[in-house]
Amino acid sequence: MSLLSIVLPAYNEEQNIANTAKVLGELLDRHGIDYELVFISDGSKDGTFDRIKEEAAKNPRVRGAEFSRNFGKEAGIFAGLELTTGDAVIVMDCDLQHPPEVIPQMWEKWQQGAEIVEGIKSDRGRESLGYKLSAGLFYKIMSKLIKMDMNASSDFKLLDRKVVRVLLELPERNTFFRALTFWAGFQTETVEYEVQERQYGQSKWSFWSLMKYAITNATSFSTLPLQLVTIMGMISIFFSVVLAIQTLVRYIMGTAVEGFTTVILLILIIGGFLMLSLGIIGHYIARIYEEVKGRPKYIISHVTENVPGTAVGSWKRECREN
Repeated sequence: MSLLSIVLPAYNEEQNIANTAKVLGELLDRHGIDYELVFISDGSKDGTFDRIKEEAAKNPRVRGAEFSRNFGKEAGIFAGLELTTGDAVIVMDCDLQHPPEVIPQMWEKWQQGAEIVEGIKSDRGRESLGYKLSAGLFYKIMSKLIKMDMNASSDFKLLDRKVVRVLLELPERNTFFRALTFWAGFQTETVEYEVQERQYGQSKWSFWSLMKYAITNATSFSTLPLQLVTIMGMISIFFSVVLAIQTLVRYIMGTAVEGFTTVILLILIIGGFLMLSLGIIGHYIARIYEEVKGRPKYIISHVTENVPGTAVGSWKRECREN
């Protein structure tokens, strides 16, 4: 019988763990789907991992790990993929804003031959105006950069085991999960869903965290921002030529005036372009620096007792002893 693994990254979600495990367990049992739930506590400062351990003690199908600090959602997703053993893997939010009712549809499409089943948002649900604007800006930027429609895309998706192996074999440290699944190819199907209200707690995403997330993912997945440097250079040259021609014409006509304002504006424009260009190049140098150092995507400090030793490496025993 095929096994379905569900990866659930969690950051300060102690109120949601028990409810999520209960809802998913009941749903999958009702549909006769053999499953495992893999929770990843991303350096949570509350009792998230304690709740994960409690659920693992009650249900052997629930497993989990805790990071030594907050490494981010991308790291949580890839750690979860590493710990899964299922024939198919679903990644979804721990707060159940990704509706569990869609999972049987994904499972059915996978059984019919789909290797990736994308969850597509048909309705974003109730969100504050500020969050909608910041999220909309984020998705527009990313759609332009990676040349795929990100407006309805999400991390809620099912992956065949072969796709999971491809993603885990990628050597890069800076990853963008939802774009990498698009890049990997494979036979893809979609299912639509409506974003649900959180049962407990509040969203951890803010305008600035989304912008930081966008910049990091853009520079780790696309080289288009580097091409903007060339475009800005061409614009600068164009302005310079126009102003040069204007100055020469006025000089020949005898109407030349002191160009203090023009010079200041030109310096500000060129200076702004230069600083922005250096910033873009700096982000790529930072990505190169991080990749060259070769540090791991994440560090796991603790795991639940039922995590297979082969999944977490030789340090599992040391974590338990400590």
